[in-house]
Amino acid sequence: GEYWREEIEKYMITTPCPACGGARLKPFPLAVRIKGKNIYEFTLMSIDEALNFVDDLYLELDEFHLHIAKQILDEIRARLKFLKDVGLNYLNLARMAGTLSGGEAQRIRLATQIGSGLSGVLYVLDEPSIGLHQRDNDRLIKTLIKLRNLGNTLIVVEHDEDTIRNADYIVDIGPKAGIHGGQIVAQGSFAEVLKCKNSATAYAMQHLTRKVRTYRKPSSYIQITNACRHNLQHVDVQLPIHLLCGICGVSGSGKSTLVFDVLAKGNKQTEVNRVEGLAQFDQMICIDQQPPMRMKRSNIATFTNLATPLRKVYAKTKQAKALGFTDAYFSFNSKKGRCEHCEGMGTIKSHMLFFQDQEVICPQCHGKQFQEQVLRVTYQGYSIHEVLQLSVEEAITVFKEEKEMQKIL
Repeated sequence: GEYWREEIEKYMITTPCPACGGARLKPFPLAVRIKGKNIYEFTLMSIDEALNFVDDLYLELDEFHLHIAKQILDEIRARLKFLKDVGLNYLNLARMAGTLSGGEAQRIRLATQIGSGLSGVLYVLDEPSIGLHQRDNDRLIKTLIKLRNLGNTLIVVEHDEDTIRNADYIVDIGPKAGIHGGQIVAQGSFAEVLKCKNSATAYAMQHLTRKVRTYRKPSSYIQITNACRHNLQHVDVQLPIHLLCGICGVSGSGKSTLVFDVLAKGNKQTEVNRVEGLAQFDQMICIDQQPPMRMKRSNIATFTNLATPLRKVYAKTKQAKALGFTDAYFSFNSKKGRCEHCEGMGTIKSHMLFFQDQEVICPQCHGKQFQEQVLRVTYQGYSIHEVLQLSVEEAITVFKEEKEMQKIL
């Protein structure tokens, strides 16, 4: 049901309610205004604008009214200040929570925690600096230090140099990724970690010198005219082609809007958001941060089309030929070789009525997705299930004779 609902939602659009115009309230509460703004208009202001609005009220209210409102204004001002401190001053208060990036959502939770003023708490943060411009990084670090100074412990997973330098204690894990990682390389203060010979972190910190580079000359340009969407304000820009072009700027300045909402939509017929020069290309491929596949049946092998040559390799083995197994037997989407109890999923969803559905490992194939006779067929000693558990690095050596697979791997 959920998959089909997602599919149908692709073809649906959300429009503002014709009665309230998106304000969500009845006309009566919207008629109450402070400095000419109702509550909905206030939430449409950015954090920066809202903070200025509240600051002005302190000066404009007479003594009697300020006495009544001061406690509430202090509370509003403090919360707005926390949001500003974590670098979210460009957001407006009416912004839908579902449209926030992962980094923005995390920083909102962070701002909420400072507001709570708790002490004796263990905070665990996963890369809070993601998506932040260097300018906002300092604010974020000050916020983390403020939380620590309240008497809390913060454990932060980070790659960011400034955060590492500001940490009281560092645990460096490595030395490399995957099967080459998983060890504690160094731990202690920043100075102690720098002394470690096989730490990638220490090496990077000591060799961050800029090399002089020669830059390529553009052969032509893509012209964007009057880009006007979200935060973009009638922007004209030329993007050079046949070279690597980076778009940078502070968080919320309109980078993604310019590239994904204007350039990628590529319309040269309009006056607003006009894009010219795309005729020089055969095609445009957008790679954003959305999950590449939503279907549960997809995995990296099926998505990269590695699964097709992989199935052929297994079908060519002597065991498969003796049993009459074609490549279809080695697909967990085909009824020929998959475990029918879990329909090749490896897990079974258990419906819990009033609770969240639970996924349990299939009791028949024990999560291996295939029938027992298919799992007996091996290539270089690996069954089809075991091969799917290999890392890319390991698979490259196992399939060194298979040119088609080597290319994808």
